[in-house]
Amino acid sequence: MLRTGSLSFPKSRRITRTSEFERVKQHGYAERGRLMTLSVLAIKNAGPCRAGFITTRAIGGATIRNRIRRCLREIVRKHQHDLRGDFWIVLIARRDAASASYRTLEDEWLRLAKRASILAL
Repeated sequence: MLRTGSLSFPKSRRITRTSEFERVKQHGYAERGRLMTLSVLAIKNAGPCRAGFITTRAIGGATIRNRIRRCLREIVRKHQHDLRGDFWIVLIARRDAASASYRTLEDEWLRLAKRASILAL
């Protein structure tokens, strides 16, 4: 698969403000899986897809939450050129994500992204 463009994932492409997370939660829709929940909000003329990541304390300690967040960020970064534009997405990790491998998290994310119709494939 030939990809164009940079594979960097700058902070400007991430959802970081509480108001943005709330907007996705209030006005978007969610696809639920065993390891994560994918919330999606279509935004007209928003440009490239933006993503936010939530890992709650129920998952585990700070190291576990940070590891999961890094894995999810890497998965989205790796597949960013496969995503359709004009979407905001929020990934909420569930408790089972703490014991899941990177490949299992990636498979789950791809399955949820296809179900949410945000992939441009």
